[in-house]
Amino acid sequence: MTFAASVSSAAATRRRFRPAALLLVLGLLFAQFAQAQQLRGVVLDKDSNQPLPFASVSVPGTTLGTTTNTEGEFSLKVNKLPITLLISELGHVRDTLRVTSNAELLRVSLASATITLPEVKVGSYAFRLVDRAFRQLQRSYSRKFYGKAFYRQTTRIGGEPTELQEVVWNVKSTTARIEGTAIAQGRYAAKQSLTSFSNFSLYTKSYGLYDANADTLKSLALLSPNAVKNYLLDLKGVVAGPDSTKGGIAEIDFETRPELTRYKAQGTIWIDVDSYKVVRYRMTTPNFTASTSNVNQKFRNTKLDIEMSFQNTEEPIAPLEYMKVNLSAELTTPGKPATPLTVSSFTFFYDTSTTPTSIPYARVSVQDRDLEAIKSIKYDPEFWANNPVVKRTPVEDEVIQSFEKRGAFGTMVPKAEAKPDVRIDKNGRVIK
Repeated sequence: MTFAASVSSAAATRRRFRPAALLLVLGLLFAQFAQAQQLRGVVLDKDSNQPLPFASVSVPGTTLGTTTNTEGEFSLKVNKLPITLLISELGHVRDTLRVTSNAELLRVSLASATITLPEVKVGSYAFRLVDRAFRQLQRSYSRKFYGKAFYRQTTRIGGEPTELQEVVWNVKSTTARIEGTAIAQGRYAAKQSLTSFSNFSLYTKSYGLYDANADTLKSLALLSPNAVKNYLLDLKGVVAGPDSTKGGIAEIDFETRPELTRYKAQGTIWIDVDSYKVVRYRMTTPNFTASTSNVNQKFRNTKLDIEMSFQNTEEPIAPLEYMKVNLSAELTTPGKPATPLTVSSFTFFYDTSTTPTSIPYARVSVQDRDLEAIKSIKYDPEFWANNPVVKRTPVEDEVIQSFEKRGAFGTMVPKAEAKPDVRIDKNGRVIK
């Protein structure tokens, strides 16, 4: 009897305190939720007051971070305030900002960094840095990164937008390239045009600064043992950082030697002179080979531009931050004037970590078809409406308007409801 009474008493006590415990738990959850803060701001050049696109905004000591969009704007959700932000952009002195409130738009102005030339033989120094960067990629290539990537592709033919695709991939990458992807979400808009691109993402997925499976002895890449044989280098200077104990970032222009006829390329590479990691890479290939499945059409005056930027970390190994790919050409058809076309893509990498996942990443294949991959995934409008990564870089208004006029949206946005047919009688009254 006594034992039973004790159990009954304990149960009653639990019943009496359960609401209070529930309120306590809810209170703690609400407190954690309330601490989350959405920060918005803009990063500007201190001298010109112009926006700085693709500047890095991060929280030191954490994985929180983002980049500014083409207008220099950024949005970043943090767990609590106050907090310190680290803002950096190549060619500018990085700065920190202590944020205590999210009530106002943050404005950050970065001063231009000093560019100097090292007191060494300039010609040999550029080749030495490129060679060290290549060796660094070789050593670090086995390091894998896992995260997500937002990909946007826009096609314009004759100046008019004809294709628009947005995809979020689960992505596996290295310090030099994408290794594999798995589509998570996608949406598109398209209308009838002279031509379309079925696998333009191939350039983003397959291009890299280094490939461990390639024969380096035959490689025409800048970062290979053949740099001296294949390239001319020009050290433009070293961008000094805020830390005087470190060497800074070397800016090196490159172009293939005139005697190299199989491949032409020119561009700029930025290399950290202390860690030898590549910070940014920009390359143009004139007379790029492109073809169409339509036997009556050909491309001429083709040019491919590729830009890669790596995340701003203190580690000697940095994952990808973004990639930009742009193809421009003239489309020719017998008996018709040439039509200019451009295809542009932008890929932003986020939620990157070194923790492996069980996701089945697929390597890129020439058999891939972008629109087929998008259509294979169930469209989730809520995902796109509330995704801060997508919202941080809105689609240009003129692109949206172009598709709206044709009602050519696939899953990009809901089609407008059909308006009722309105008729007017001879007296000017509406006939219902």
